[in-house]
Amino acid sequence: MSPDASGHRQTPPMERYHGYFIEDLAVGQSAFFGKTVTDADIVLFSGVSGDTNPLHLNKDFAASTRFGGPIVHGMLTASLISTVVGTRLPGPGCVYVSQSLKFRAPVRVGDTVQVRATVKEIIAAKGRVILETVCSVGDTVVLEGEAHVLVGSRAQADAAD
Repeated sequence: MSPDASGHRQTPPMERYHGYFIEDLAVGQSAFFGKTVTDADIVLFSGVSGDTNPLHLNKDFAASTRFGGPIVHGMLTASLISTVVGTRLPGPGCVYVSQSLKFRAPVRVGDTVQVRATVKEIIAAKGRVILETVCSVGDTVVLEGEAHVLVGSRAQADAAD
């Protein structure tokens, strides 16, 4: 880092916005995000995704299903994983390659979904990281899976500056 006119060290542009570099990660490292799902979230997600299944939007219809009432879109819950991956671990600058999902239990309006991403494996030579991803409501796992992401290195960041 070079000093600016006042003598302070400047943060290189790439590093200023970057999350963790692959060199900063360790197996077992975790990050979390929590979100309480609201009626507005359901309506907005339906509008953005086009998924207007009455199981999510119509209380009378949903009451007649095995769930006994409306449930949150599974993909809305899954999208919260992207929040952790894209903003916390590895964070800004990483690129999603794939995500497996296993839906274990329904989420309902008013539930607080806790999302955890944990580094499971680092493949430094390929710039890849495998994350275990888990969404829970209280003690109940509602969704679990595995994310594969590309993560930059400090050498790449230095070359970009």
